[in-house]
Amino acid sequence: MDRREYAFEGTKPDVHGYAHVSREATVVGDVSIDANANVWPGAVLRGDVGPVEVGRESAIGDNAVLHASTVGENVMVGHGAVLNDSAVEDGALVGFNSTVSEAVIGSGSIVAMGTVVPPGYEVPPDSFVRGMPASVTPLSETNIDPEAVFEAFHSGDYANLAQRHEDLFS
Repeated sequence: MDRREYAFEGTKPDVHGYAHVSREATVVGDVSIDANANVWPGAVLRGDVGPVEVGRESAIGDNAVLHASTVGENVMVGHGAVLNDSAVEDGALVGFNSTVSEAVIGSGSIVAMGTVVPPGYEVPPDSFVRGMPASVTPLSETNIDPEAVFEAFHSGDYANLAQRHEDLFS
């Protein structure tokens, strides 16, 4: 099936054979998508001014935009989220319609829906991030059960869902 993959200055996207990338996603240039990761419709991964990397078993939600950014393993990037020149470490969750620009989200952290993480932030591992601009609280100081949150949004469930969408993914 056709997929919207484009080379940029001679560099083509590298999509693992076990990754699920929607035919309606756009993948440009220096982009690598690892095994069992999934990229949903409307997502744009653009590796032109810097590479885009999506780790194993990570999920990139509908209409998310990743530009020159790295996503670790088992990461959930919610619908409509924007990552610009940023890194999201293993096991983190970036909520729907959040913006992360020139920042690092530590492993196991949760970025709430609609949060704006401005340039220069380095969120420590296992943190809860919320607000505009973002404020950071250790998860241990909240009533949030990170295991329950990650279980509810675990990318493994998304990988299974992607496999069931025969016509959406190629």
